Amino acid sequence: MQTRITQLFGIQFPIVQGGMHFVGKAELAAAVSEAGGLGILTALTQRTPADLAAEIDRCRAMTDKPFGVNLTFLPVVNAPDYPGYLRVICEKGIPVVETAGNNPVEHLPALKAAGVKVIHKCTSIRHALKAQDIGCDAVSVDGFECGGHPGEDDVPGLILLPLAAKALSVPFIASGGMADGKSLVAALALGADGINLGTRFVATQEAPVHERVKQAIVAAGERDTRLIMRPLRNTERVLRNPAVDQIIDTERALGDRIRFEDIAEQVAGVYYRIMVDGDVDAGAWSCGMVAGLIDDVPTVRELIDRIVAEAKSITKERLASLF
Repeated sequence: MQTRITQLFGIQFPIVQGGMHFVGKAELAAAVSEAGGLGILTALTQRTPADLAAEIDRCRAMTDKPFGVNLTFLPVVNAPDYPGYLRVICEKGIPVVETAGNNPVEHLPALKAAGVKVIHKCTSIRHALKAQDIGCDAVSVDGFECGGHPGEDDVPGLILLPLAAKALSVPFIASGGMADGKSLVAALALGADGINLGTRFVATQEAPVHERVKQAIVAAGERDTRLIMRPLRNTERVLRNPAVDQIIDTERALGDRIRFEDIAEQVAGVYYRIMVDGDVDAGAWSCGMVAGLIDDVPTVRELIDRIVAEAKSITKERLASLF
């Protein structure tokens, strides 16, 4: 199953695992790569560059297939040690980096010099074009359905993907709402070269998160996510729980006067308690609308094999019979 994405990254299937905080660890990344996709380690889940180096080594002990690293450039006062993380990525010979957040242009020369392919996450066509112009090798186009940060334009994938196909010359993958073989066929039909799965990979056996997190996703329907931090223009799609309801109540009460400090207790520093300890109501955590399509917790290989088999069946049988 060859597309520009499989050729660019040297993988078997055009299926990429999204970089996710406290989820993108060696167990999951190695399983995705072993099954023919592209696994992604999340750099900022590791507290230091040395920890990232150790996690890369741990992943390499589990697979000899290509895997990448996600590095999100956050708009914060006290920035992480980005030069240190970048140095580790280059020294360890990581073939692919998924960048997100702020414009990665200042870091591209070092990555390019080390032979690293860069795919940048974008939620709009104008940002995707900018990523292409500055030299990114590929783009992840995130529709409004996606978990995490969908941007501020509210454009769903059904519109965003064909617009990206018309505007871009670099390969791009579809992110947001991707779950199965139908998703893969639809994304390819809309012009994408592959798909990015985030929430769907959280609900797999190898995902290194608490079982209660996985079961919360399985139990959720398509109407069970909420958008928070819209007044702060840092919108995040999260799974609804009491903490999220409290955030929304606070946002409504304060309106334009809201500051991050007003909701920090439900947002900042909660991921360890949620993902590791399984306290799924401890705060807000990213989840896509695709949760409505998830009803089991398979192994990664079972999931990827199922996606590919379903995609082949749809294209060779259902679609072929219509023409």
